[in-house]
Amino acid sequence: MTMHLHATSTGSGASRTQSVLRFSLVATLAYVVVTFVAGLRAHSLALLSESGHNLSDFLALLLSFVAVHYQSRPADPSKTFGYQRAGVLAAFINAATLIAISVWIAIEAVHRLNSPVAVEPRLMMIVAAAGVVMNGVIAALLWGVARDVNLRSAFLHMAGDTLSTAAVIAGGAGILLTGHNWIDPALSLLIAALILWTSFGIVRETLNILLEGTPRGVSLSEIRSGMGAVEGVVNVHDLHVWSLGSNSSALACHVTIADIPPSESACILARLKYVLKERFHISHATIQFEHMGCEQLDGCVVPMEELASRQSRGHHSHGH
Repeated sequence: MTMHLHATSTGSGASRTQSVLRFSLVATLAYVVVTFVAGLRAHSLALLSESGHNLSDFLALLLSFVAVHYQSRPADPSKTFGYQRAGVLAAFINAATLIAISVWIAIEAVHRLNSPVAVEPRLMMIVAAAGVVMNGVIAALLWGVARDVNLRSAFLHMAGDTLSTAAVIAGGAGILLTGHNWIDPALSLLIAALILWTSFGIVRETLNILLEGTPRGVSLSEIRSGMGAVEGVVNVHDLHVWSLGSNSSALACHVTIADIPPSESACILARLKYVLKERFHISHATIQFEHMGCEQLDGCVVPMEELASRQSRGHHSHGH
C-alpha cells in the first residue's frame, strides 16, 4: 500500500518579487555602463572589475527574474513537482559565473601589481559612491523578498557589491593621499576574494539540491526515530529525503506495521504525517506500508502465501 501526502505551493508574493527584480535589473544595467566607461577613463582596474561584477549581477538578477516566473507555474504532467528547481539552477549558474569572474579579476590584479598603471582616484570615488547607494538600495529590497536560495544568491551578489564598491572609495582616497597606484589592484584582489567567499557557499548548497542530497540540517536518524516512535509503527526503512527546491523537502520510505485493516492504518498514516510536518517540516511524503509476515524478494515485498504459490508454480513448470 502506498500513501502520498502532498503540499500545495503558492505563488504569493511572486508579483512583488518580480517588481523588485525588474527595478534592480534596470538600475544595475545603468550602473554597469557608468562603471565601465568611468573605469576606462580613470584607468582603474578596480572600477572595471566592479563593472564586470555588476554585469554578473545583472545576469544573476535576470536569471532570478526568469526563475521566479517559472517557480510560480503549477505542476503539469511533464513536470510533476512543478518548477521549484528553476531557482536552484539559476543560483548555481550565478555562483559559478561569479567564481569565473573572480579568477579573471585576480589574474588581472596580479598583472597590474607587477606593472602599475596611473589611475584617477577622484573619478573612482565619485562613481563608487553612486554604486554604494544603488547597490545598498537593491540589497535592502532583495532582503525583503529573499525567501529561497535563488533570491538569496541575488541578495548576496548585491550585498557583496555594496561592500566592494565601498572599498573602491577607500582605495581612491588612499591613492589620492599617498599616490601609490598599487592600491587599485590590491583592492581588486580583495574584491575577488569576497566574490569567491560568497559564491562557494551557494555552489555547495545548490549542488547538494541538484544531486538530491539530504537537505542541510536534516538528520535521517532523527526522522527514523521520530517516525518509529509513532504508535503502530514496527520499523522504518528504505528512507530517502531530498530537496524539491530550496525551501521544500520530499520523503519516501517503507514502514512496517501489523496486518491490520486499512481504516486502522489510515490513523497511523495521519500520525506519521503530523510528525513529519510539525517536527521536520516535510509536507510531501510517499510512505509505503508493509505488513508483518511478509518477506522481501528482489526489492519487492511479497506476502508469504503468494511467495509459496510462486515457488509451487515454478516447481510445476520445471517438471513439465
